[in-house]
Amino acid sequence: MGRIGSCTSFCIENVFIPGRQSPSHMEFFEKAYQGRPPWDIGRPQQEFVQLEESGKISGDVLDVGCGTGENALYLAGRGHGVWGVDAVPAAIETSRRKAEERDLAATFLVKDALHLHEIGRTFDTVIDSGLFHTLSDPDRPRFVWNLSRVLKPEGSYFMLAFSELEPAGYGPRRITRKEIWDAFSDGWRINEIRAAVFESHTRLEGSRAWLSSITRV
Repeated sequence: MGRIGSCTSFCIENVFIPGRQSPSHMEFFEKAYQGRPPWDIGRPQQEFVQLEESGKISGDVLDVGCGTGENALYLAGRGHGVWGVDAVPAAIETSRRKAEERDLAATFLVKDALHLHEIGRTFDTVIDSGLFHTLSDPDRPRFVWNLSRVLKPEGSYFMLAFSELEPAGYGPRRITRKEIWDAFSDGWRINEIRAAVFESHTRLEGSRAWLSSITRV
């Protein structure tokens, strides 16, 4: 069992979860989607709504770790060409069903975030709602490299992740501003890392987070 903030583990609602390199990491998420995970709020995260309404999200969009597709489908409804990927088949099945029910055009694929390069195409914008903060330290550079393979030059990556300012005791590992700067120090331009709120249906006030705006150079 890990500790909050360790490089190999994270927890949710006081349950500690093995890190991504452990086989039980996927087992946790598969079980989570048999019910309703705390991060599945039934609507898009407001931070991404605000980005879209302010015109910061442009062109074709890839949602990495899309879950049941609420952020992706919101952007599809706003006229973007959208793909969503998640490693959990049940989450993708739900995303596809929602797209059909809402008569929205979006592509959803079962794909691990460490294999994004296998998609074989690039996007103008990539959004990340709670994926980066599940990565172990060794997996961060692998993810960043894969991200560079699917994001066009001068494309935007918007990442919402738990902040170290959020009190310990539940949820995923916390991410510091320095960790973000270190992860994207080569080949990227960090435009902004600002305080934000990560919404969940288990915490009405939400959780303190960082919203990062990063450009591939």
